[in-house]
Amino acid sequence: MLQNVVTVVLEEVHPFELGLACEVFGLDRSDNGLPVYDFAVASDRPGRLRTHAGYSIDVEHGAERLAQADLVIAAATSIRDEYPAPLIEALRAAAGRGARVLSICSGAFLLGAAGLLDGRRSTTHWRHTDRLAARFPLTRVEPDVLYVDEDPVITSAGTAAGIDACLHLVRKLQGAEVARGIARRMVVAPHRDGGQAQFVARPLPESDGDSLGGLLDWLRRHLEQELTVEQLAARAHMSPRTFARRFQQETGTTPHRWLTNQRLLQAQRLLEGTNEPVEVVAASCGFGNAATLRHHFTRWLGTTPQAYRRTFA
Repeated sequence: MLQNVVTVVLEEVHPFELGLACEVFGLDRSDNGLPVYDFAVASDRPGRLRTHAGYSIDVEHGAERLAQADLVIAAATSIRDEYPAPLIEALRAAAGRGARVLSICSGAFLLGAAGLLDGRRSTTHWRHTDRLAARFPLTRVEPDVLYVDEDPVITSAGTAAGIDACLHLVRKLQGAEVARGIARRMVVAPHRDGGQAQFVARPLPESDGDSLGGLLDWLRRHLEQELTVEQLAARAHMSPRTFARRFQQETGTTPHRWLTNQRLLQAQRLLEGTNEPVEVVAASCGFGNAATLRHHFTRWLGTTPQAYRRTFA
């Protein structure tokens, strides 16, 4: 059942994440034949709360409002060392009686403080995944996904991934037609492929020294070439063993991994900024063919080249 929805906020409120919960569940779309939810915003105390955008909002309900909810959404907020006891107790009680609980971005830390992540997989914004794992060691944090459904607890990644999680829950409980109808009114995709990795720029560490700087610049200009460690070592005037050790010291990774990362970055740029066929993109980046590019794209970024281009072109 999905009818009564409460979104929990704390200072400092993140207004976008609150707004997306309001957009999915807080609007009357009955003119399109879509469900109308009994929607409310609650906090540990009613009253005025600051947002991190420089203005304040008025919250009508306290923690007691959670007792009526079929779904409790923990919206993003500033991460804190301790969370209000009334909210912790209300969250535990809601989950205990069968309500579903969904977090958006840093809202996962509130669920963790309530013990609702223990023994479950979870996620949060990629900037906070290590911190979430360290603080709540009984959860298994998945850093490269948009959301994790560990019914009745759903956690989502940063910002717009909350839309994905909310629409997933609507689709799960009320059907694909309802989810598509809400997504259409919001002008968003009813379902996105891939995970957080495709949205995170993760260039590998650059050289801290200068002995390989010239070689790295040359490699970026010749990514289309097939190169072995022996050839690179000869170009750097080193033995293969010395070259591999020096490369690891200066870049923090292996030559093969560094090259793959650089080729993927170049492929992303070409997919975003050109209309070249995927086969051409693959060859110009040194992957040889579209199948190899697809393999590395899926493994590193959690999506396909075609899906990436549709999203970012």
